[in-house]
Amino acid sequence: MPLPPSSNYLTDNEDLLWHLEHTVAWEEIVRLVERDFTLPDGPGSVAAAREQYMAIMEEVGRFVANELAPHAEAMDAHGTRLEDGEVVMAPASVAAFEMLKDMGLHGLCIPRELGGMNCPLVLYFALGEVIARADCGSMTHFGFFGGIAQSLLAYAAREGSLKLQDGVVVETRFREVIEEITRGEAWGAMVLTEPGAGSDLGAIRARAVKGPDGKWRLSGEKIFITSGQGQWQIVLARTSDPKEGESGLAGLSLFLVPRVIERDGQKIDNVKVTKVEEKLGHSSSPTVSLLYEDSEAELIGQLGQGFELMLILMNNARVAVGFEALGVCESAHRMATEYAAQRVTMGKAIKDHELIADMLQDMDTTIRGIRALCFEAVNATELAHRLDAKLRLDPPADPTAKEELERRLSRAKRYARDLTPLLKYLASEKAVELARMNMQIHGGMGYIHETGADRLLRDALVLPVYEGTSQIQALMALKDRLGATIKDPAKFVRKATAARAAATFSRGLDRAVHQAEVKLYQSIEAVVARILGTKVKTEWQTLTQGGLSEKLEYLTSKFLRSWDAKQDFAHGLVHAERITRMLCDVRVAKILLRQGKEHPERLVHARRWITRMLPRVTALALEVQSTDLDDLLGRAEAEDAERQAEAATAAHA
Repeated sequence: MPLPPSSNYLTDNEDLLWHLEHTVAWEEIVRLVERDFTLPDGPGSVAAAREQYMAIMEEVGRFVANELAPHAEAMDAHGTRLEDGEVVMAPASVAAFEMLKDMGLHGLCIPRELGGMNCPLVLYFALGEVIARADCGSMTHFGFFGGIAQSLLAYAAREGSLKLQDGVVVETRFREVIEEITRGEAWGAMVLTEPGAGSDLGAIRARAVKGPDGKWRLSGEKIFITSGQGQWQIVLARTSDPKEGESGLAGLSLFLVPRVIERDGQKIDNVKVTKVEEKLGHSSSPTVSLLYEDSEAELIGQLGQGFELMLILMNNARVAVGFEALGVCESAHRMATEYAAQRVTMGKAIKDHELIADMLQDMDTTIRGIRALCFEAVNATELAHRLDAKLRLDPPADPTAKEELERRLSRAKRYARDLTPLLKYLASEKAVELARMNMQIHGGMGYIHETGADRLLRDALVLPVYEGTSQIQALMALKDRLGATIKDPAKFVRKATAARAAATFSRGLDRAVHQAEVKLYQSIEAVVARILGTKVKTEWQTLTQGGLSEKLEYLTSKFLRSWDAKQDFAHGLVHAERITRMLCDVRVAKILLRQGKEHPERLVHARRWITRMLPRVTALALEVQSTDLDDLLGRAEAEDAERQAEAATAAHA
């Protein structure tokens, strides 16, 4: 058996249990979920709710250890295939999802009146780690049950079609769909990617047209769709072309499309599954191509809101990928630890060889850092979701109380936006790294199927790709910080100065964290300086044109007042990944140190992270602040310009 034996994938994980006990904002979250314990059939206190949540999670932990993990290799070997237009999954996978259906787990976070358990989102995310530790593909498929139902509920709340009475849902659009998914009788899919439109969603060509009968019909091809044979598909399609000067994202709308519909008493394919991909990993989870040919569709929200609404689903999916990647890391570490304890070379177990011991400790430290970031992100995500729902559906009558809720929502949204790309980036990149380390510790044995190390590495490799590549996450993280710096440079200077002072006068672990923070600020300063230099040079050329009055008018009203994130930030974005790695390192260090101060027994984990973090951040800062890369880029740009000029001259001749 490749995976180390366990009777429960929750209770055998002391670090996960610690976070569930100490870092989740249970008091605030449970009160929001249970409407201050006024809901019928709900728990009467935070303690009672937590006891109920833990019972659910322990049951899932047992199921994963005993019913899912033992079949992971068989599901991987069987894979998925297309037969007569239908996707066929591994028998073990079908059986496992029947058991999940019987457990009622697909309605984990759905309100009780819609057939669910009304649990917080934190349970859904945390169980993602538990399931992914056994089999990554199963966790991915699992997400397209409850994840789609939760999104439809959020869309109904956002468009005003969800009604409450005494905190209970009495009316909502998509009710039948949500209840069908909650019962485990159907699942959905998030349908974005097309040939030529992956990360660049503005290039989407699939089009929806409203007919004379008032019904929408959608046509186009979609590819790389996870669990795309699902009945309820949330599809991003074009309803109008962008006007001149608009982003390609303009004119995109969101639709709910059933895969199979009933017409004239017959069930027919409203959407055709044309292909099942043969993949490197995630073999238990189908990835398909879909063809829409005048497919009946139902508009979600308003026209042109497609990308905005899809972000709700995408951002939650990115947090879910963080926990999924954490599950892979946990599995890799446990597999490597068990093998290293059994494998004897040169007279001792390889776990006692210094190089291997260091690798195992690095894996453990990395996992604890990622998990700390996961729970920090899920707290912010959950609070943002719950506060937004309360303000939309049941706002306080008192204006002061409402303003306070709005402030709390703003803080939670901002923090969730800050953490989500960092979590997605760090967790997915480290999943590949740790799966690779696991294979290395196994040596030659890791390269054959017998150990299962190959499956973990194959499964990990897609994590930095889907739900927004690592490079997309890095660009998001850096653009937010560059934008904030340019918008309010005085605030940036104050924070940078405070970090420098703290690095001088603090001691111990605090000092090391502040030193790393100074390196981060210096790197951002260097990037901003280069961006400003390029911007000034470009605009100065504009300023030198025209007469004196035109120059004065431009200088006083336009100079350095307009910014284009794509063009003006381009010179600094080459360092996006370097700075994002620094941001991840510093953020995790701060979280672990804060937890260590509150719980001294945890300081050892903060110390180990910070000890490894400071040299990494220092090295990255040297790369960012070096002008060598800029010189190379400058020479390449000059050579390109020279070649273009020569080509133009030749063409003219």
